[in-house]
Amino acid sequence: MNVNALVAACRPRQWPKNLLVYASALFSFRADPQIWLNSSIALGSFCLISSAVYLVNDVIDVEADRSHPSKCRRPIASGALPIAAALVAAAFLFCSSLALAASISQGLAGVILAYALIQLAYCLQLKRQPLLDIFCIASGFLLRALAGLVASGLGASPWFLLTIGLLALFLAVEKRKAELRISLERGVVTRHVLMRYSLPLLQRLESLVASSAFMAYALWSAGPTLKGAPTSWMLLTVPFVLVGIFRYQLLSDPEEAQRRANAHPDQTTEKPEEILLGDRGIHLTLLGWLVTVVVVGIAHRQGWLA
Repeated sequence: MNVNALVAACRPRQWPKNLLVYASALFSFRADPQIWLNSSIALGSFCLISSAVYLVNDVIDVEADRSHPSKCRRPIASGALPIAAALVAAAFLFCSSLALAASISQGLAGVILAYALIQLAYCLQLKRQPLLDIFCIASGFLLRALAGLVASGLGASPWFLLTIGLLALFLAVEKRKAELRISLERGVVTRHVLMRYSLPLLQRLESLVASSAFMAYALWSAGPTLKGAPTSWMLLTVPFVLVGIFRYQLLSDPEEAQRRANAHPDQTTEKPEEILLGDRGIHLTLLGWLVTVVVVGIAHRQGWLA
């Protein structure tokens, strides 16, 4: 078996999305090593289960991927990784992920299993169902945040979970919008579900979830009065969230995407992970947001802020 092909099929470039499991630990403003250790175990468990899902998905879609202009280069579609080997590896990763999660708690194992079942249903059928496909994609992010909560044993503000869910829906809508735009430009439908969408519809959904996500985050950052963040000084992070949403929408704009096509062909909102890893504007926004969160957290723990 080609080890390099197996590693590529596991899509490690997608793993940064799993860092969302640290959200609850970060926003708790607590430095308890056990909380961060448990969150790290949850991270490892999600990396394993997500890779298992990618392997199963590529086996299911192998014929469709072979006719796709870029997906045909995936290890399973290209023949570099045999289907039997991919399924064995997926089973091993699945069992390892559940075992690792169960070492923390049955609740975390339950979240991992729920993620696997939803993603399997998505691979088999739900990705062909309009709207349900978007909710399935978004559920993956929400379950990552929930896994962090369960692993750390921390409570969660409803605004926190609502913000994660709405931002995940925003990314999912942007992904479908980019896929539809590219399909229309090339005259080739790469996903069956895209025939049920239109750009005006996705733009309306985008506007709704982007506005809702921003408002949910603003309400969370308002502090304990609204059952949100530990301190209302988290309002200082709101501009970074707004800039991040604006930046992502700029990158999804057809004219901007066309201008960037030659210099950054892989950085498209069709692939959110590539935007996260490659766009300097997003990097600076995330850095500014993270530094502000850490400074506010330290100041709050020291009693300098209310």
